[in-house]
Amino acid sequence: MLAAILTLCGAVGVNAQVEVQPYFTTKDMPDMMVFLPGPPDSTSVAFMNDVARYYWGKEMRNDAERAAEATRDAVYGLATILTEFEEAFGMKITPEGTPEIYKVLLDGTATCDSICTVAKATYMRRRPFMVFNEETLYPADEPALRLNGSYPSGHTILGWSAALLMSEINPARATELLARGYRYGENRLIVGAHWQSDTDAGRLAASAAYAKLHTSERFLEQMAKARAEFQRLSGATAVAVPAAAPTTTSQGRAYTVNGLPATAATRGIIIQDRQKIAK
Repeated sequence: MLAAILTLCGAVGVNAQVEVQPYFTTKDMPDMMVFLPGPPDSTSVAFMNDVARYYWGKEMRNDAERAAEATRDAVYGLATILTEFEEAFGMKITPEGTPEIYKVLLDGTATCDSICTVAKATYMRRRPFMVFNEETLYPADEPALRLNGSYPSGHTILGWSAALLMSEINPARATELLARGYRYGENRLIVGAHWQSDTDAGRLAASAAYAKLHTSERFLEQMAKARAEFQRLSGATAVAVPAAAPTTTSQGRAYTVNGLPATAATRGIIIQDRQKIAK
């Protein structure tokens, strides 16, 4: 059984523990080594773009508001996601107040995160701050990052998969959530911890992982609970499925396939006495 104990210092009490139950194991996930190319070669045009974007990230540090956001996003974990995405989602998410939403996000993001395990360990790509021998915007992470491959970006996978999951729960806020999810990955360039190609691969990997989630009956059941909980707490109504047009009528009367009364001038398919008739 694949399970872990996650201590959520930001979302719940310091001593609170929540069991994570991923929907799939790492080996069950789509293989990044097959469906995505590896990181670009240092002599390629793609790597030139990586370098250009690294300098863009450094320039963005002059924007105090964006730099502060990038620094907050650097603290990896669901607790950060819940805080930083709260405005875009339009509701505070906590284990106590929204247990069903919290559960699908906890297990869903943990499952998506595992898609990068093999690729990171195989490529062990050096990060921008290591290549340029410069300090990041969040130095506290640097010792750990030096031991962890840069490709693909795990932060980006977390942020993008969370945005996709939250958009499914609250589709009315999908635009805001996806914008925040994209910015979450982009902030890794501003911090100096990732290359552009790392974040690009992270979004693709997260999308593949998100699709895989929908083949799990347990996930689908939990997502249904999360959506129902959101609708109850927010007062939102579920998206109605349009009623099917009548296909049967009272004896002798004729209707179009759209349920409208047919006349002598009507052309096309009509329904009469439970039979389809072409005119």
